[in-house]
Amino acid sequence: MGFTIGGIREMRTGSRRRVRTTECTAVAEYTGLWGWDVVPGARAVSGRCSCGNASCTAPGAHPLSFAEPVPAGAGLDDATKAWSEYPGAALLLPVGRSFDVIEVAEAAGRRALVRLERMGLPLGPVGATPTGRAWFFVAPGAAAELPQLLYRMGWDDADLDLRGLGPGAHVTAPPSDLAGLGPVRWLRPPTLDTAGAPPQARLLLGTLAYICHRTHF
Repeated sequence: MGFTIGGIREMRTGSRRRVRTTECTAVAEYTGLWGWDVVPGARAVSGRCSCGNASCTAPGAHPLSFAEPVPAGAGLDDATKAWSEYPGAALLLPVGRSFDVIEVAEAAGRRALVRLERMGLPLGPVGATPTGRAWFFVAPGAAAELPQLLYRMGWDDADLDLRGLGPGAHVTAPPSDLAGLGPVRWLRPPTLDTAGAPPQARLLLGTLAYICHRTHF
């Protein structure tokens, strides 16, 4: 099975191109340092998805169906060996295992981040996408609990630009680009303290909901 970018097909057998050192280092950092699985993902080039499906509904924003994830705990040598099977693949993080994600508009996310830091509340990693979204990494289970949490806080009837991502979802990890639109970046990078133990969603949700409501109106 191959991986196609811009009409060039790279087979996993035979001669392999040199994998970029930055990609392998990033994969090893996510697996070995932060304890996250990393899944090889498709990329988008000129609006076309590297998966080869002309009717792909999520070009450059989904895992490669034939690719095996690099498991948490893999070091640099193992990550380099594994990633050489999928040269040019995007780095995707599976949601629902080590963390869930609360997604909001980036403008609201930046404002909420400042307020949360001033309040001294625990924070996990926070990413930003080229599509103007912010991803707050929180403890697993948040996506399933989100409707009930919003109900308890009185935000269930509000028109909030806020959603939870849970099991089955994937987020693109820096330094990879998302859907050919540009790279994902960290607003708050992971640390040894936050990667393995992101905060409970209930600790952040009130502030996120309030800022989303204020920003929206």
